[in-house]
Amino acid sequence: MPRIAYLGPQGTFTEQAARELTADFAAELIAHDTVHSALEAVRAGEVEAAGVPMENSVEGAVPSTLDGLVAGDPVVAVAELVLPIRFDVLVRPGTDPSEVTSVASHPHALAQVRGWLSRELPRAQDVPTASTATAAVEVENGTADAAVVAPVAHRYHSRLTRLASDIADVDDAVTRFLLVRRPGHLPEPTGADRTSIAVVAHDEVGALGEVLSELSLRGINLSRIESRPTKDRLGAYRFFLDFDGHVADTRIGDALTGLHRRCSEVRFLGSFPKADSKPVSVRASDSEQAFRRSMRWLSEVRRGRTA
Repeated sequence: MPRIAYLGPQGTFTEQAARELTADFAAELIAHDTVHSALEAVRAGEVEAAGVPMENSVEGAVPSTLDGLVAGDPVVAVAELVLPIRFDVLVRPGTDPSEVTSVASHPHALAQVRGWLSRELPRAQDVPTASTATAAVEVENGTADAAVVAPVAHRYHSRLTRLASDIADVDDAVTRFLLVRRPGHLPEPTGADRTSIAVVAHDEVGALGEVLSELSLRGINLSRIESRPTKDRLGAYRFFLDFDGHVADTRIGDALTGLHRRCSEVRFLGSFPKADSKPVSVRASDSEQAFRRSMRWLSEVRRGRTA
């Protein structure tokens, strides 16, 4: 049975995501304390893959995941999942809402239910924790009166009761998760794919513009760009790019070779089906067929058969 690492502890949204990402096969889920630890377990061959959070629609990208993807030997994403984020509030049995003076959770979770807390638990002070699941332990231990948790947490903390369920200040809040493994056979193209890379551009005027032009000139839709320090000197940044298409597509491959020429570093982070399964929209002049026709024409020119 394949072993799959995930950012623990048990009872978090990442566990829920890992279960859904591996729903097509039996897997043993292994909780890790940090994203770095989960990804290092993949690199070391201790697990087959890892489920990690990539970005949240309210709080943005997860820096530890961005850094972890490029911190060692290559790893690639092979699947993604977009999970709606709704929270439960757990308390000890018999707790009166008016008596709740402290609420524990991860800071990102508290930020996403700030409005609800101010209305329903106005006396409660924040108790920041390392994870939403850890917050439930704080309530069990009496350190906090209430915990904002993922719905799956109640499975592991059944001594607590639900004060509220399905809460969120932003109704459409979601988090995107990735299933990451060592390089190998990539998922086949589906026509609704995403490719992720990380690049370090040369330190010169217009370098980032040149990076983006490699995509725009080929009609490639850029869906996300983030920057993180390279950590080796002040002012040096690595850019994380997501764009529509698969590395097997001619135009994507053409863009990647262009980026490899223009950048001091290019890390391929995976090509995989998009969670929304929305087909990639491509102009006729940028289609796979158009690229193949142009390559055939060039081949004929080089052979002296046409002009």
